[in-house]
Amino acid sequence: MGKGIFITFEGIDGCGKSTQLNMTKEWLINSGYDVLQIREPGGTVVGEKIRGILLDKKNDSMVPLAELLLYGAARAQITEEVIKPALLEGKVVISDRFFDSTYAYQGHARELGDELVNNLNLVATNNLEPDVTILLDIDPNEALKRRLGRGEEEDRLEALGTSFQEKVREGYLKLAGNVSRVKVTDASKTPDEIQAQIRSYISESLGV
Repeated sequence: MGKGIFITFEGIDGCGKSTQLNMTKEWLINSGYDVLQIREPGGTVVGEKIRGILLDKKNDSMVPLAELLLYGAARAQITEEVIKPALLEGKVVISDRFFDSTYAYQGHARELGDELVNNLNLVATNNLEPDVTILLDIDPNEALKRRLGRGEEEDRLEALGTSFQEKVREGYLKLAGNVSRVKVTDASKTPDEIQAQIRSYISESLGV
């Protein structure tokens, strides 16, 4: 069995990740790949419990460093328990978020800094990095309209408002300017237009 492929999807809340993840998964399966779809934080018994703590609005007193460490703990668990074994089996792993979220949310928006976040990310994943990352970029106000239109209850981070989401977006775009595996996609377009761009990026980067 050959080495698998690790694809991650990133973006601010309401950018359309779930839709594009599902479309990408269907495309890859139809192309003959063995696909595992996961979400982060979560994806394991331990990770899902941590996710509940992180997203619960009752935990609004959580300090940024505690937030960062909880994300790292959930990431360490899913990396060892799920992602690495799947890649060794030759699967294509597609993830709703990975450590680039921590860079944008905690490193940039929470102002914990690049060095601390990057070091923790590499420790938590034992230096595992995605092969390609799809960044769905959208204006925070448009993303908010989408979330409100779906009638979803806000989680702890979404409740911080569009000013916080704008900082997160800045962090993502800064990352994309420095890391070649991060591919920026205009998430204001139609789902089919976005998916076409994603398939182009994946095919170009990975030859699938």
